[in-house]
Amino acid sequence: MNTSLTPQPTLDKDTPHIGRRRILLALGVAALPLLQGCFPVVATGVGAGAAMVADRRTSGTYVEDEGIEWKVSARIRERLGDMAHVNVTSYNRNVLLTGEAPSENMRAQLNEVVAAVENVRGVVNEVVVGPNSTLSARANDTLITSNVKARFVDAQRFSAHSVKVVTEANVVFLLGIVTRAEADAAAEIARTSKGVRKVVRVFEYISEEEARRRDNPTNAKR
Repeated sequence: MNTSLTPQPTLDKDTPHIGRRRILLALGVAALPLLQGCFPVVATGVGAGAAMVADRRTSGTYVEDEGIEWKVSARIRERLGDMAHVNVTSYNRNVLLTGEAPSENMRAQLNEVVAAVENVRGVVNEVVVGPNSTLSARANDTLITSNVKARFVDAQRFSAHSVKVVTEANVVFLLGIVTRAEADAAAEIARTSKGVRKVVRVFEYISEEEARRRDNPTNAKR
């Protein structure tokens, strides 16, 4: 269990696939009797299959990230209840926290909560001190996220599956395992999207060669 966490991805503010298919089949079958349960395996069933196959994370890490998000969110609710509004995003076992907390002390407690969750590599705490956002503000953030994702697809400058988009208070956070060129393209598209106030990069950078290796099903690691 981690007791201290150091952010692993580069945070930059500018203000194997065949094996995966087998795992997906197993997950889809395993999920059926668990539909009434609380563990988030359902989220990684057949509906998420295409995204998992195209993702640059290993299938095991993809599933593990889903579990980390669920565990961290549950523990935050247990500890802070409705006093804070915190969104949890795990990518390659690095946890991004966004949202609002009523005090700096409570914001700091979030790091302790994440540290108590097994298999977490690092934390990027971008929670701000202030009142919880309104439902209308959150709906607007969801719209911005959808628009940015759609523009990624339309631009065809990189695989949209390689970049995860999270929006909080009109600030767009970009996560993924990407090349520098892909990161620059994603940031440019996000920055010029309607309603975006700022873009924050939370990327892990890889070489062009490594990107091709991860994208090639025949060379993907099992």
